[in-house]
Amino acid sequence: MSMFDRVLAVTNRKLCQGDFLAQIEHIAAAHPAGLVLREKDLDESAYRVLAGDVLRICDAHSVPCMLHRFDAVARALGCPRIHLPLPYLREHPQAAQGFETVGVSVHSTDEAKEAVQLGATYLTAGHVFLTDCKKGVPARGLDFLRAVCDAVSVPVYAIGGITPQNAPDCLAAGASGVAVMSGVMNRLSDWNI
Repeated sequence: MSMFDRVLAVTNRKLCQGDFLAQIEHIAAAHPAGLVLREKDLDESAYRVLAGDVLRICDAHSVPCMLHRFDAVARALGCPRIHLPLPYLREHPQAAQGFETVGVSVHSTDEAKEAVQLGATYLTAGHVFLTDCKKGVPARGLDFLRAVCDAVSVPVYAIGGITPQNAPDCLAAGASGVAVMSGVMNRLSDWNI
């Protein structure tokens, strides 16, 4: 039994071992809770081209797609969902305006409260477990996750080192779901997909 419908898939082309759009198609066909197109190395014009392709795939499978950081691209493509880094949202509070879904990444309860005040409708909180994406940085743990979930009234997705084995612990700590990058880019089979 898969709990993939509680997974927020987070992209990283550099972790994808095959064709990236084919992997997006595979992910979307499995119907995750949503997909965040997070390709930090792309400039705005390259991101817009990729976003158009990914939005078409997600729309075909009725999977919500959140574009990352480039709010102008999301507006231009008619995407009502955006995921913003908190430092960017602090500098550009207008970036969240007009979107029906606004995700923000947070690393403390104070950041969680601030993000909600700035318009976040959901949060990713982490990193909860040790992860290769943050080598050498200690995990914040389930107590951190529980504190963030208790501090805000919006859905919280645990991120960082999430596996099918520890995802239930995140839900038990109050998370609405889990956000997964490596596990959807190159180990989708771990989720029985």
